Amino acid sequence: MDRYAVMGNPIGHSLSPLIHKAFAEETNQLLLYSSILVEAGEFPLEVSRFFAAGGKGLNITVPFKKEAWELADNLSAEANLAGAVNTLLKDQEGKLQGHNTDGLGLIRDIKSNYNCIIEGKKILVMGAGGATRGILLPLLRERPESVCIVNRTLSKAEELAQLFSKYGAVSACGYDELSAGEAKKMDWIINASSASLQGELPPMPGNILSSDAVCYDLMYAQDETVFCQWAQGAGAMKVMNGLGMLVEQAAESFYLWRGIRPTTQKIIQGLRK
Repeated sequence: MDRYAVMGNPIGHSLSPLIHKAFAEETNQLLLYSSILVEAGEFPLEVSRFFAAGGKGLNITVPFKKEAWELADNLSAEANLAGAVNTLLKDQEGKLQGHNTDGLGLIRDIKSNYNCIIEGKKILVMGAGGATRGILLPLLRERPESVCIVNRTLSKAEELAQLFSKYGAVSACGYDELSAGEAKKMDWIINASSASLQGELPPMPGNILSSDAVCYDLMYAQDETVFCQWAQGAGAMKVMNGLGMLVEQAAESFYLWRGIRPTTQKIIQGLRK
């Protein structure tokens, strides 16, 4: 039976084994998917052991996505720009291929599950860390009118804006620069920071949203995140969390490994319940 796994630390909370088990059952694929706790400093050795023992593919979660990026022999465009890898597989020549499916999962969730569009929209992305790096290229490929990266440390947002500027209209600002004026109203706000899971929310103008604005939190929790609560209070037309993105990025990994794209609606609904 083909073996797959997710590596991270901590790893006990991961929903990936449950998700991929459901994918395998739906598509009649014989495979075993497990979770592997990896200690600091052991990641390259654990990856080598896994593939040497016949493993077919890995998902990578915190804190090893950057190490996976450094370990891969070849990188997809998304992974290269993100500086992070969440999916590994060996090609026919034995080369380690690194992919980042996070942004692709976000776009598929937005378009397929919520029937929303990004093309022509003004987007504000909160945060300038690894999560933002992972979603910017797929976002810009959807041809939004503009993307503004807002971050407490402005220099980090400016660095990302410069890196991705050749792919679309990307700018950077600090939270103190966000204007409540009509010209600065946003059609989309995507929270790519982890602040709301800690019960924190950066200073956001209460009237920054356009009349039909959509808000998306990459994070998900059993209860509504602080960002989602803020978005509802600010009058967003739709408010979404990252559970659908989690399932969709897993489906992208499954497709890379097996060449079959599983359906996702049923498992997303089950996880929400």
